Amino acid sequence: MRRNIQSELRPYLDNTETLLWTGIPKQGITLKKNDILMIPFSLMWGGFAFFWETSVLLTDSPLLFKLWGIPFVLVGCYMIFGRFIYDSDNRKKTSYGITENRILIKSGVFKSSVKSLHIKTLSNITLSEKEDGTGTITFGPENGPRGGATSFSGFGVNKKMSPSLEMIKNVRKVYMQITELQRN
Repeated sequence: MRRNIQSELRPYLDNTETLLWTGIPKQGITLKKNDILMIPFSLMWGGFAFFWETSVLLTDSPLLFKLWGIPFVLVGCYMIFGRFIYDSDNRKKTSYGITENRILIKSGVFKSSVKSLHIKTLSNITLSEKEDGTGTITFGPENGPRGGATSFSGFGVNKKMSPSLEMIKNVRKVYMQITELQRN
């Protein structure tokens, strides 16, 4: 089923605005930079949690020990494969739009929300482009320990991350369009 992104974003436009560009992030399960650390960590966490729970279930352990491991197994399952499903579902429900005045980011797995960024007030715009022309445009400080924002995206919590147009096609063209709108 093909999405009509313009229809999704139209209710959030002012009367004088028109959509100059619309897009969506890359769809499906993808690997990101932080997965180089998250995958081994999640396998160790999940492996130990599964080992613990299996050990206590197969022995005559106290009930508390049997119950104690369940939350750790659930977290391990989420870290090993659930976070990829959550991220994919979140991107499936994300749409982007650029008007003469604003950048709109509509997203949300369980509850939809719209972030509105005024183009004239944006600073620190970062372009990250891959060889195939896809990439990400980040607005604000770069994420990570030295960038000011915090990210627990491996756990599905990314409320403090800088807003971005993530994994879009023709990223350089979109970046140039935003910088041109800032100058006018």
